[in-house]
Amino acid sequence: MVRKLLLTAVGIGFVGLWGGFASEKAPMGEKIEHPQWSYSGKTGPKYWGYLSPEYIMCAIGKNQSPIDLNEKYMVKACTRPLQINYVADAVKVLNNGHTIKVITLGKSYVVIDGRKFYLRQFHFHAPSEHTVNGEYYPFEAHFVHTDDEGNIAVIGVLFKLGKTNKELQKIWDYMPTKVGQENLLLTKVNPYLLLPKKKDYYRYNGSLTTPPCSEGVRWIIFKEPVEISAEQLNLFKEVMGFPNNRPIQPINARKILK
Repeated sequence: MVRKLLLTAVGIGFVGLWGGFASEKAPMGEKIEHPQWSYSGKTGPKYWGYLSPEYIMCAIGKNQSPIDLNEKYMVKACTRPLQINYVADAVKVLNNGHTIKVITLGKSYVVIDGRKFYLRQFHFHAPSEHTVNGEYYPFEAHFVHTDDEGNIAVIGVLFKLGKTNKELQKIWDYMPTKVGQENLLLTKVNPYLLLPKKKDYYRYNGSLTTPPCSEGVRWIIFKEPVEISAEQLNLFKEVMGFPNNRPIQPINARKILK
């Protein structure tokens, strides 16, 4: 009887914990995606796995992202050149309170493992989420794709400080400054022009870097960084108001293909 009461109390405790972080209502009807998690405090990355049963992989997953792209975990492999077919199908840009996200029509695609993965959206992080031999970059873009079966592939592009990025500026010109706001892109934006000229890449098996931290994600990270100006970087950081990168996760038994 005592054991039964204890188990019941524990169960109530967990329900109370998860219930306490239920989605809050956005002011004036604005839509905020996943307002129950953040990048700091009691809803920050180390607590993600306990905010909702749906987020449990953030706590117990063994193949989580991002990781340090470290030479000691790399193996040489005959990685095939990526077949990238991107077109200017970006339609709107959204500030969801966690990042600036660009929504596409899904006409662009990349071929990985013989499958077509269609570009659904791309978004940004500052500083970078992935590191290279322990070093952060100031900025990183993630191009999120799904195939017809719902499998996920993400292409990551690292940015270094340099000259103004002309294609990125087309997005920045329409960047929403308020959480929940979205703007139509009235200028054609081709995501292909945000990729580096050299397409050599690292590859590993990982997860989404935000809740629900789903695993089984094919990660492609280009080795060559592209440039972003200090002004462009500062504008993003000012709009976000906080670093929006998840801490580096243990690599465990994984290897990185190079």
